[in-house]
Amino acid sequence: MPSPFPRRAALALALLPFPAAATEAAAWDALRTGGIVLFRHAQAPGFGDPPGMRLGDCATQRNLDEAGRDQARRIGAAVRGRGVAVGGVLASAWCRTLETAELAFPGRVRAEPAFNSFFDDRASAAAQTEAARAILLGWAGPGALVAVTHQVNITALSGIHPASGEGVVLRRAGDALVVVGRITA
Repeated sequence: MPSPFPRRAALALALLPFPAAATEAAAWDALRTGGIVLFRHAQAPGFGDPPGMRLGDCATQRNLDEAGRDQARRIGAAVRGRGVAVGGVLASAWCRTLETAELAFPGRVRAEPAFNSFFDDRASAAAQTEAARAILLGWAGPGALVAVTHQVNITALSGIHPASGEGVVLRRAGDALVVVGRITA
């Protein structure tokens, strides 16, 4: 059985806080050269999901409010305005992530279960994070990859606790994901 050390070492390095020199400008530059951004869904008032939440039934979920919808549109405008060519848009199957992604990048969104929230199912966190990590590491462009997901997913992948609508920009370094910076719309 191969030693887990190299993988753990790579993960530990990837989770180190990004250096002070890593700026929002560096993050935008990385996206323009085919980087990866994990956006937390736009503003959706509340915490978690209501009891009885069902995927595919937005009436049972915590959803974006009008400010969140405006924020989602600003995300897309900021990405376009910064000259980022988007090659792919993935989102979790939750209505608030799909709506964020669709408002920001109309007609480009594909639901990807690896980015579904594991907030209420922590037992699936490790396997789901590994599946998301594999997708991110496999991205070869062209253009930037956008994934719209949840705070728990982004924190598991980057060590960062993003605000609603905030993006965490990553780059590949061998078999690790390294945080380049954070972006806001």
